[in-house]
Amino acid sequence: MDYKNMSKKVIKHIGGKGNIQHIGHCATRLRINIKDENKIDKDALLNIEGSHGAVFKSNQVQLIIGADVGQAYNQMIEESEYNTELNKVTDQETTNNNPKKDFKYYVDLVGGFFAELFMPIVPVLITGGVILAVNNFLINFFGISAESGTAQIILAIFDAGFSMLPIYLGFTTARKLKLPPILGGFLGAILVNSSISGVVGLDFIGIPIVPVEYGGSIIPVVLGVVFMYYVDKFMDKIIPQFVKYLLKPFLTMLIVVPFTLIIFGPIGIVVSEYVGEFIMWLMNNAGFIALPLLSILYPYMVMFGIDKATMPIGFQAIESLGYDPVHIVVGFISNLCIGATALAVARFVRKDKEKSGAYFSFGLTGLFGITEPAFYGALIGRPKVLIGTAIGAVSAGLFASLFSLKSFVMGGAPGLFTILFFLEPDGSLNNFIIALITAGIAIIVSYIAASLILRQEKIRKGTSVFKKE
Repeated sequence: MDYKNMSKKVIKHIGGKGNIQHIGHCATRLRINIKDENKIDKDALLNIEGSHGAVFKSNQVQLIIGADVGQAYNQMIEESEYNTELNKVTDQETTNNNPKKDFKYYVDLVGGFFAELFMPIVPVLITGGVILAVNNFLINFFGISAESGTAQIILAIFDAGFSMLPIYLGFTTARKLKLPPILGGFLGAILVNSSISGVVGLDFIGIPIVPVEYGGSIIPVVLGVVFMYYVDKFMDKIIPQFVKYLLKPFLTMLIVVPFTLIIFGPIGIVVSEYVGEFIMWLMNNAGFIALPLLSILYPYMVMFGIDKATMPIGFQAIESLGYDPVHIVVGFISNLCIGATALAVARFVRKDKEKSGAYFSFGLTGLFGITEPAFYGALIGRPKVLIGTAIGAVSAGLFASLFSLKSFVMGGAPGLFTILFFLEPDGSLNNFIIALITAGIAIIVSYIAASLILRQEKIRKGTSVFKKE
């Protein structure tokens, strides 16, 4: 794909280089924050070659690229000559373009915040999660000793991904808040240090510190970096310019670290306990309804970025319960249904080789956990087909809730690639078999339902619903 030419067209249709405030990307989307929404040409952006669709949020354009989003991002940076300092939006520019702060605004705000925190970490989470699942599989079924060098190296890879999560989150949170990212990572590294994490009897100038296991935690480091933002602003005002480079980070960390250990760490424990209790209550009292409903809604949560806001729930569930019965399970069912529905669409447009090939690729990608290309490229323009997705999600969700499907590993992009997440650590196959049956129901029911809907629509219209666009 010629992303250089695509980038030139995108720049033209968003109002030129001067209208760019920020450029970023997640797993599949190129995200461009703009200064003035009125300058963008939405129709042109929806039909940009190389993009499978576009989403427009408050002062942000999201182009659905797919797996090559990194290449598109690099080319966009080059063509736009984007520079953080040169593209800072001024007060004058924002005053006349304040978005309406309604419910949707705050949904976008929360979803966008968590997306920028977690999406850069997703490759690490996928790698760490899958490799732990593989390790459990090798130990239980291939006789690999848990004390062997192979198992230890595999566990070290997992440990680096999950136990060090506060370091990565500290970095991404600080970058999101426009702080020096290294200071956020530094705070995370302090929290997971063996002299602090889980250590009993610590105090700071006589103030006792509650022992907290910080490995894999989320809330303490995020709250700590948010607090750092305000401390940094205060220090920026009172420290003379000529010593700011040396004194500001020193004094900031001297204040932030004790506050995080004394206040935010215990808050993380309390929140984790409440999250665990809530999930248990939900699954015991409303799981039969909750899983199917959330599985239907999940693609739209992805659309608005709200799925990233639920990732902490999954991490807290693993931490407090030892398993996640919601986040990964719902994503697993939904992604398989989206992928299967896209495959059904690919079959119905098989006379158009180019479209059929693209949709087939989108469908396979969806089955393996990345659904944006399928959802935006093949399905969202055909809303009736999404009824088939919903039927599959309800069917699989009901089965999963009935047999209490749960994931024992937290990660990203739930799908066939991460199906070993459902293998119990002791090697028991019961939950894994339930996951396989759930996957079969999701794929088969969605595919058949979507195919029947497409066929009925074709008969009703007396012609194919897929005329060449």
